Order: sequence, then C-alpha cells, then structure tokens
Amino acid sequence: MSLDMRVNVEPEKAAELVKKEIVEGSITGELIDYYVVHGEDDKRCIVSIYEKHYYRAGNRLTITVVIDNMEDGTRVHCTSGGGGEGLFRFDWGASESFERCVENALAKYKL
Repeated sequence: MSLDMRVNVEPEKAAELVKKEIVEGSITGELIDYYVVHGEDDKRCIVSIYEKHYYRAGNRLTITVVIDNMEDGTRVHCTSGGGGEGLFRFDWGASESFERCVENALAKYKL
C-alpha cells in the first residue's frame, strides 16, 4: 500500500510535521535515516525512513516518506512495509495505520 498527496507547505515543514507525528507521537517510533537532495532554483527532495513497532502486526514496520517540490507544489509519497508474518504477510491493517500517521500529520495542509 502507498499514499500520494499534495500539500501547501514547504518540504522541510512537511518533513518536520511527519517526524513530530511519528517520533514524538508514539513510544516506539524512530527516525532511521533522513536524506536531502538539492536541485536548482531551491528545489529539493527529502527522503525519510521511519520504524515503529505495531503490536497487532507482531513486529516493527518501516515507512519511507518522500517529500519533494520538484514540480508544482509539494508532493508527499509514502509506502510502508515489513508487517505481518508468514507466507501471506498479513499485518492486520498496521501498514495502512502507519501511512495514516503521515496523512494525519499533514491533513490541514492537504490540497
């Protein structure tokens, strides 16, 4: 599963809001990596990887969040993984819940 949305806030602010929601908004959320690619004319792409434990999935999930302003406005894309056990990797909705953290963090800026 993945999430795509556009927001009316600069990439750095969007990344800060997502970090606050995931890291400060939970006991087990942590930022694993943060990388910024700078382009011409103040364009940039921020890639963040987070990890969080979900009891219903029985393990830790990761989410990769890409925030850029390479085109018109700020675009946010995220996808989560690592949830579930066994052959079918059923995670009881934990992946979607993790993605909703990003959506909730940016809800008031969503276009």
